[in-house]
Amino acid sequence: MTEIERILDQLKRAYEGNAWHGPSVGEALAGVTAEQAHARPLANVHSIWELAQHIAVWEDVARRRLEGDRAPIDISSPEDWPPAGDVSETTWEQAKAALDRGHEALREAITRVDESRLDQPIFSGMSTVYVTLHGVIQHDLYHAGQIAMLKKAL
Repeated sequence: MTEIERILDQLKRAYEGNAWHGPSVGEALAGVTAEQAHARPLANVHSIWELAQHIAVWEDVARRRLEGDRAPIDISSPEDWPPAGDVSETTWEQAKAALDRGHEALREAITRVDESRLDQPIFSGMSTVYVTLHGVIQHDLYHAGQIAMLKKAL
């Protein structure tokens, strides 16, 4: 198995399931209604909906960077944490579908990465491609855990 294949496997486990630690992003989001996704059962925390959109943002940033776009983003901005907007069930389903499409686009971009790039900075002054890709995996798992905790608090 190549290192790219191992990274793809870890990303799949973090997003789709069979991670050894617990629920993946998909498993954590399973069964969550729009009302639940928009709820704030704990004070001063992001909603499940916001977390899902935030995951989508950073998977897209990673994909764009792999494809040569520096993808600058202001941390803690509305671009980083998009607001839910319309909170209907239809919009929630569309948000989850967009998350899935973005995830698949990232997976496809990773398949095109030459292993010789893994130890190179993704851009000057940024982490290596390897650290960036593992960072996306860690980011997904971190927020999957938050989603799981929020579901318990509902």
